[in-house]
Amino acid sequence: MPAASLLPHDRRVLLLALAAGLPAAIAFAAILWISGYALYLKVLLSLAVAVAWVSLAVVTRNHVVRPLQTIANLLAALREGDFSIRARSESTADPLGHVVLEINTLADTLRAQRLGAQEANALLRSVMAAIDVAIFAFDGKQHLLLVNRYGERLLDRDTHALVGESAEALGLGPALRNTATVQDLSFAGGSGRWEVRRSRFWQGGEAHELLVLSDLSQPLREQEREAWRRLIRVIGHELNNSLAPIKSIAGSLEQLLTRTPPPDDWRDDMRQGLGIIAARAEALSRFTSAYARLARLPPPQIKAVDLPALVVQVAHLEPRGTVRVHGGPALVLSADGDQLEQLLINLVRNAMDAALETDGGVAVHWAVADGELVVYVDDEGPGLANSANLFVPFFTTKPGGSGIGLALSRQIAEAHGGSVTLANRDDRRGTRATLRLPLARGAL
Repeated sequence: MPAASLLPHDRRVLLLALAAGLPAAIAFAAILWISGYALYLKVLLSLAVAVAWVSLAVVTRNHVVRPLQTIANLLAALREGDFSIRARSESTADPLGHVVLEINTLADTLRAQRLGAQEANALLRSVMAAIDVAIFAFDGKQHLLLVNRYGERLLDRDTHALVGESAEALGLGPALRNTATVQDLSFAGGSGRWEVRRSRFWQGGEAHELLVLSDLSQPLREQEREAWRRLIRVIGHELNNSLAPIKSIAGSLEQLLTRTPPPDDWRDDMRQGLGIIAARAEALSRFTSAYARLARLPPPQIKAVDLPALVVQVAHLEPRGTVRVHGGPALVLSADGDQLEQLLINLVRNAMDAALETDGGVAVHWAVADGELVVYVDDEGPGLANSANLFVPFFTTKPGGSGIGLALSRQIAEAHGGSVTLANRDDRRGTRATLRLPLARGAL
């Protein structure tokens, strides 16, 4: 390595400036010493030239080094995070002015980015503090780096006491190891059933793990309470519909028996009143039987089911009209034949009820699409005016209907991993019932 490269930059600039003026100084001295001036004058002029030469070299050195020192100070301030310092340049038309301008622009950019990062970080912390899920971030050695407020409440400790602790010490080891998305976990601040979500992220070239725990107990309890409220509302409505007329008629019959003498047609009134009571009691009995049937649906008993034969059989069971079977691919399903038959009977019966209102027809066909068996039951009835409550248990618009046919059909379909939907037809007036069953369960 040359010795000159070991010198500081400012000394190299000074030496270069001296070297640049050295030829002129030598030439001037030579001319001066061969002239006819007196010796003392030659010495004085030589000293003056030497002083001027060195002074100009020092000025040149300062002119180069001081802007560099200013730029170094600016960059050091940026490195320390101080974006408020700016450099002044008399002109932006020269290279040095361009450098100063770029550094000032860089400072503005970094300041805006830091402000944006701070705002985003504040927003993130506000969101993490507000959401009702526990969030934990662990490093590669499963030591806690970050926890939100809900996580603090769950572990019953503050952030300062939690950060740095291992997942095992915090009781979160099973949640990180177990791949199940729903787990039963217990902590100092609460226990229950949790939805567990895990993901990996990278920071500083090291893999980190993010653990998110969502409490499922509260939503499940809310759904359970809502189900009970709906059930009580439906049962109470049905009981009132039956018990209110029974009580009224029983009171009227009691007054009839206490009249002395009884009216001439009291036997007819008694017979009519008792008939109404019997009819309402029978309706109440049908209601309770239907509820018991819906509540006690057994798990599917999976066997081989010939789909075309089953559909033809269901079509022949409808006595009120002809059900056209347009057919589809020959399939043998793995399903509960009895439950599947009951499901199709309910759909065909509903379709025929609608078709009879307009003297229309009913047709059944099926197809295979996207790995699913799709069965269509089409009617030419008046269509659906309101589909919001179709699958609500015990909801019915038919006189004497139980209101469990569609609810039971959907329950059977879901037990087989499928679904049932009803919608108005696009091609003509009427309704289309669509049954979807996954073939993954078994088209043989």
